[in-house]
Amino acid sequence: MDDKVFLFDTTLRDGQQTTGVNFSVSDKMIITQLLNDLGIDYIEGGWPGANPTDNDFFSRDLKLNNSKLTAFGMTRKPGRSVENDPGLNSLINTSASCVCIVGKSSLFHVKNALEISKDENIKMISESIQHIKSKNKEAIFDAEHFFDGFKEDREFSINCIKAAYDSGARWVVLCDTNGGTLPDEIFNIVSEVVKIIPGKNVGIHAHNDTENAVANALAAINAGARQVQGTINGLGERCGNTNLISLIPSLVLKTNFLTNIKKDNLKNLINVSRSLNNILNLQAIKNAPYVGEHAFSHKGGLHASAVEKNSSTYEHIAPEIVGNSRNVVISNQAGRSNILNQLNKLKIELKKDDINNILDIIKEKEAEGYSFDTALASFELLVRRQLGHFEDFYNLEKFKVTDERRWNAKGSLVTEAEATVFLKVHDSNIMTVGIGNGPVNAIDSALRKALIDYYPTLKDLKLTDYKVMILSSEKGTGAITRVLIESSDSSNTHWTTIGVSPNIIDASYSAIFDSITFKLFNDLKKNN
Repeated sequence: MDDKVFLFDTTLRDGQQTTGVNFSVSDKMIITQLLNDLGIDYIEGGWPGANPTDNDFFSRDLKLNNSKLTAFGMTRKPGRSVENDPGLNSLINTSASCVCIVGKSSLFHVKNALEISKDENIKMISESIQHIKSKNKEAIFDAEHFFDGFKEDREFSINCIKAAYDSGARWVVLCDTNGGTLPDEIFNIVSEVVKIIPGKNVGIHAHNDTENAVANALAAINAGARQVQGTINGLGERCGNTNLISLIPSLVLKTNFLTNIKKDNLKNLINVSRSLNNILNLQAIKNAPYVGEHAFSHKGGLHASAVEKNSSTYEHIAPEIVGNSRNVVISNQAGRSNILNQLNKLKIELKKDDINNILDIIKEKEAEGYSFDTALASFELLVRRQLGHFEDFYNLEKFKVTDERRWNAKGSLVTEAEATVFLKVHDSNIMTVGIGNGPVNAIDSALRKALIDYYPTLKDLKLTDYKVMILSSEKGTGAITRVLIESSDSSNTHWTTIGVSPNIIDASYSAIFDSITFKLFNDLKKNN
């Protein structure tokens, strides 16, 4: 069908060229299954013959019911026959039903990189595609540097992709390899190509060096291309590739083009995006379109009030469609609607005067440097303390922290922190000492030792992230410091707390105190 757009994922190959990214076989198998379940048409698994990991991956028995596994490689080498080219044959000998080969389509690169004739380059393309077809594999040709080549020598670049198509390539994919082409150029050039090669056989592979990869992909589709290559979360060399997590919902929800992704499956996008980040141990981009934590956040009071009445006033889609949720941020720009929205989520009912009092307290706190945009656990505790919903689980009398830098028995220079805390728990006075690799770690250690006998569930508490921001840099080392601590437990609950002080240790303690209190309060709610 001419309005059907096919989606080709190259996370496992082109995405692995991202600096710092290196997939294991297990990683690749997990990602492959996620992409298959989502409904991606083609999954490019890697380059067989290039490394042991990809060889191992392609030897696995992958159960794919939606996607076609694709092996990536290159055309035969200059001066070799296709039968005697080990690289090309390693692609054909895999179980993959599709083979995607890359070849030059820019005369500049043919002359300066390959140093071969125009005729030899075209023979390399056509003979390689014919060889893949003769082995009953679906052939795809990635025309490297096509757009730059087209602008330099239109005739030669067209001859390259026509050689691939005439030799039996199912897809001829136009690559903006350097990522420097803009959407209007993409549209105009693809419009010329589809006069020569049917659009149902033309694809686009865009890089994001001008932050236009998704726009370029959409421009190519509007010009007639019917395949898009991209990656999850826009992974890729340099600035990345077309971000399929952004492109897919835009195609499904905002155009009349058809894809293999069912609308109900869009709610899985957030899981696919976050699963990849978890595999790579990367922090999610919180303002990422569609799936970011802040993609549907509303901070201004006027916005929040309007969204409460009708979400379409400030949202282009309902967040639930892509598996996300709305978040009305608590801040010094907040109005009653922001407060009410968060309180409704927490199932806390307030009188009018209480709402106004809490709003005043929040604005005072933010004037001091607090920010409850993300520290919603501290916001909840602030409200519940104000309403008398709980009593503190312990009281701090005082703490003392020392750092010592010294030579150890092995002759290495080490710095060790020691914290002493004096607490009152119920009617008991407690003093404990904790050792850590820094003062915050030492305080955390001492607090846990003091409290664990009274509150055993604290064994389950993990501090997963620690962020520090300087709020008044003009004061130098005497600046006010904001500390955010992210915590989690085995129930997969995550929360963020905040502390602010001119003393970084004091700010850190405040955030730890709220983290412990939030954990214990939630445990108490579960047991009641």
